Amino acid sequence: MNYFELFEIPIQLRVNSQHLRKKFLELSRRYHPDFYIQGSDHEQAEVLEKSSQVNKAYKTFQDADDTIKYVLQLKNLLEEEEKYTLDPEFLMEVLELNEQVMELEMEPGAGQMERCERQAKQLLDSIYTDVAQIIENYKDGVTTEAELLTVKDYYYRKKYLDRILDKLGQLRNIASP
Repeated sequence: MNYFELFEIPIQLRVNSQHLRKKFLELSRRYHPDFYIQGSDHEQAEVLEKSSQVNKAYKTFQDADDTIKYVLQLKNLLEEEEKYTLDPEFLMEVLELNEQVMELEMEPGAGQMERCERQAKQLLDSIYTDVAQIIENYKDGVTTEAELLTVKDYYYRKKYLDRILDKLGQLRNIASP
């Protein structure tokens, strides 16, 4: 049983957070191990497994990137530790941003940091624009594999940019007294 089946929702790339919370609470009560203390060892083990799945699913659905990753894995379009090749033009943009970050590590400057952060966020917005319609309007069995592969490319590009933004955030915290 996949996470979507467990939560009784259709496969989607963006899960409604209000519905998600409500369903999580319902499933948490239904599969809470304390309600099965009198059950057999087999029943207790099953409920413990279901409870664990509910928590993992909820955590996955709360994070947009994790949800995308999960759907791509369900569709056998993404593998753990996959060596994914990105567009060289994008990699050059990321390389330039990384060089700016390295310069900021050596000599922090608020203006340079803001400029670098702005560039990274603009690039992030730009790559999202390319997949926004696919992510928002995903329909299992209707959305094509080619569209999902576009989302996969976005997923890997976003990971690069998130690392840069995280590093900038760390530098900002170090620079702030």
